[in-house]
Amino acid sequence: MNHQADTRRPLSRERILDKAVALADEAGIDSVSMRNLAGRLGVVPMALYKHIANKEALLDGMIERIVSEIEPPTRGTDWKSGLRRRILSARSSLLRHPWASSLFESRTAPTPVVLDYMDSIADTFLTGGFPPDLTHQIMHTLGSRMWGFTQELFPSPPAPSDPGVREQVISQMAAHWPHIVVVASAADHTGEGIVGAGCDDQYEFEFALDLLLDGFERLRERRLSS
Repeated sequence: MNHQADTRRPLSRERILDKAVALADEAGIDSVSMRNLAGRLGVVPMALYKHIANKEALLDGMIERIVSEIEPPTRGTDWKSGLRRRILSARSSLLRHPWASSLFESRTAPTPVVLDYMDSIADTFLTGGFPPDLTHQIMHTLGSRMWGFTQELFPSPPAPSDPGVREQVISQMAAHWPHIVVVASAADHTGEGIVGAGCDDQYEFEFALDLLLDGFERLRERRLSS
């Protein structure tokens, strides 16, 4: 559909959210404003407020769009494989929309769609034989991983592109923090991760997820046998 034909389509909440997600994909989440969005849709900004209450409601709606892309729960599968598949589906959504993780982090209260997703995750554990108190702890442990990303405490800055400068920085780091340098040097950091550059790539995400899921299974078995 060409741009002219698109601007003639009736304005709706769904169309506004679709355009907002497309704008964020193209230019980043900071580019999403009611004025920019109105320009993309070929309407005056006030026209948006008939369908979207304000900027915060727009951002909440964009999260709804992201959550709608996550694979729904599948009955008849064991809890671990089903949950793993859904979480990796969430991560695939973040690959398509790399701005989404920062948007999730910015929200101060969950929307009904977000609560629906969290409720389905809790249901996976409860129907899988986990008691409510253990499920409570597990949900906290999963944290942002249920949405397909991890919150880095101290994101690593990019290494200097000049080899000589990079070598000097590593040498200075090794003089003060040798163990960090040894550990950091053990992995290949030359590639680009799923959500961004650095350590947060697919392998490390799945490694941590599988470690957690195996640990949850052991805790479940321990409770059942006690």
